[in-house]
Amino acid sequence: MSLTEAAPPAAAEIGRYTISEVAARTGLSAHTLRWYERIGLMPHVGREAPRSGNGRAGRRRYSERDLGFLDFVGKLRATGMPVADMIRYAELAREGDATHAERHRMLVAHREEVRARISDLTSCLLVLDYKIDFYGACTVAGRTEGEVTE
Repeated sequence: MSLTEAAPPAAAEIGRYTISEVAARTGLSAHTLRWYERIGLMPHVGREAPRSGNGRAGRRRYSERDLGFLDFVGKLRATGMPVADMIRYAELAREGDATHAERHRMLVAHREEVRARISDLTSCLLVLDYKIDFYGACTVAGRTEGEVTE
C-alpha cells in the first residue's frame, strides 16, 4: 500500500468495484461497508449515475484508492484504534496536507499504545511458554496430573 492510498478521497471518485466485490476482497460485510459510509469513515464512495429503467441507479462503486484506505482502516482496527479515532483521522485526511502534523501525532500515539500492548502480550506469552514447557516435561517424565505440584 502506498502512502497516498492511506487517505480517503476528498470527493467521490467513481470506481470499478461493486460493494459485493469489495466485501469479497476485504473480508468486510456489505453491511460494514455501508456502516463505514454512514458514520463518515468512507463518506465519499462514488456512485453510478442513475439510468432510467435499469434498476442500477446510485449503486456504490469503490476505487483502488478506496480499497487502499479500507486496507489501512483494517490495520487500525486490528491494532485496536477506536472507531471515533479512525473517523477523526479520515476527516483530517480529507482536509488535506494542512493536517499532516495532527495525523502524525495521532498515529505516533496509537503506535505507542500498540507497542505497549505488544509488550504486555509478550509477557503473557512467556508465561504460557513456561507452562507449556512445564507440562511437556511432566508428560515426558511420566507424571500424571495428580502428581504435579506447582
